[in-house]
Amino acid sequence: MNFRLIIRQLGLLVLVLSAVLFCIWLWSAIAYDFSDNAVFALLWSTCIGVILGLALCIIGGSKKSRQGTGTMGRREALLLVSTSWLVGAVVAAMPFLIWARSVDNEHHAFRSVVNCFFEAMSGLTTTGATILSDIGTVPAPLLFWRSMIQWLGGLGIVVLFVAVLPSLGAGGKKIFKVEAPGPEPEGVRPHIGETARILWLIYVCLTGVEIIAYWLAGMTWFDASNHALTTLATGGFSTQNASIGAYNSRTIDIITIIFMVLAGANFGLYYAAVKGKLRVIWSDVEFRFYLFLLTAGSIVVISSLLGSGQPLTSTTGAVEPLSIGDAVTQGVFEVVSQQTTTGYATSNFDTWPFMAKAVLLMLMFVGGCAGSTGGGIKVIRIWIAFKVMLSELERSFRPNVVRPLKVGKSSIDPELKLATIAYVLGVLVLFAAGTGSIMILESGNPECTMTTAATASIATICTVGPGLAKVGAIENYGWFTDASKLMLCVLMAIGRLEVFAVLVLVTPRFWRSS
Repeated sequence: MNFRLIIRQLGLLVLVLSAVLFCIWLWSAIAYDFSDNAVFALLWSTCIGVILGLALCIIGGSKKSRQGTGTMGRREALLLVSTSWLVGAVVAAMPFLIWARSVDNEHHAFRSVVNCFFEAMSGLTTTGATILSDIGTVPAPLLFWRSMIQWLGGLGIVVLFVAVLPSLGAGGKKIFKVEAPGPEPEGVRPHIGETARILWLIYVCLTGVEIIAYWLAGMTWFDASNHALTTLATGGFSTQNASIGAYNSRTIDIITIIFMVLAGANFGLYYAAVKGKLRVIWSDVEFRFYLFLLTAGSIVVISSLLGSGQPLTSTTGAVEPLSIGDAVTQGVFEVVSQQTTTGYATSNFDTWPFMAKAVLLMLMFVGGCAGSTGGGIKVIRIWIAFKVMLSELERSFRPNVVRPLKVGKSSIDPELKLATIAYVLGVLVLFAAGTGSIMILESGNPECTMTTAATASIATICTVGPGLAKVGAIENYGWFTDASKLMLCVLMAIGRLEVFAVLVLVTPRFWRSS
């Protein structure tokens, strides 16, 4: 294992994050009072980050001194990606902790190291679960940093790492394949550094368009920027306690729905569209199945809401009589938000009928498309698992029939089928283990019901954020014990890095020299 190479690359990653911190500090120093505690927290965090990054680079040695000591193999890539999220979360948490320790508020949630780490990990993994009960107590510069870390985590801080630090060379491809959410995106060029830059260019352009759309719809530039950053990342952090529901605007709801759908699709398809290959989009089996699930889920939820006849409760607490328009808007919004794993809310869906909540929970597991910023199992894996199930069903009564398993025009080899089934099973096992762990760790808390524990487990593994009951749309995770929060942080990281990239680190064979 080439530990010096890993340490050096971690140092470079910390320097990249420190550069982002510096830019936000510069903006906040100009836009706000230079002596503000939040501004100083950003500056101190930048300085600490630079020192830490340089120290790691020195320990790792220069590139010239590492020549002949080995290159980045599969094991190094796995370890680097997993530790990148850990180190990244530590750096991202520093501004919150430094600010909270400098203000006269002994009871603020950010005075806890665990709470700061939880919020940072939730941001980088684009989970969107928060420990804050009152977001308004956090100053604007830190809210912008909070949104920025979600945006960076959207396509992955490691993909950004590869895009701006081509010195990784061949190792960059191994990192990208470990970190990138799903199969290699369709339509992008094979050179990994160029691929990462193309994906980020598309990502930046979509973010810019959404900022303008939100501003035209009535948001301030600050709120528009924050929500655009977290929508494209399918993260869900908001500047408002009531999330998107605070604006009570159908126009803003529709804009958010559109961009959540875009963020949950394979970004490789957008590159193909830019190159004029529009047919690639509709011919993509996963994309069509993705739209089908969103449409079918919306129809079931809307029908459930209309059938119940009960009033709708917004995230602001307002109870409004049921109308067809509100049922359609809020039903579609929550279905899209939960499946794309964004986690925004306009309604307290914890009060919805059982069928509507059941659909939302199932869509949490599904998640977005491969190559998107969304989490979950991924649409393509669900489709492959479904095809495998049908194939095995046919074999039960026609054992002599040999029929190739295809997704679109591509045949699925046995290795991919096994990997898909193993992944789906892995998520289910982790979900059960997470639920049980929370129930044990919170055994002394009568408010932690099975519903709360189970949906908290789903919401963190699939990087959704809100669940049901005490972790619902209008609730937060701040009431959990520190042990539970740390365990949930592990689930976030496992879910964001698609299970095996993290779990492999606990196997003894991984650490053996051969």
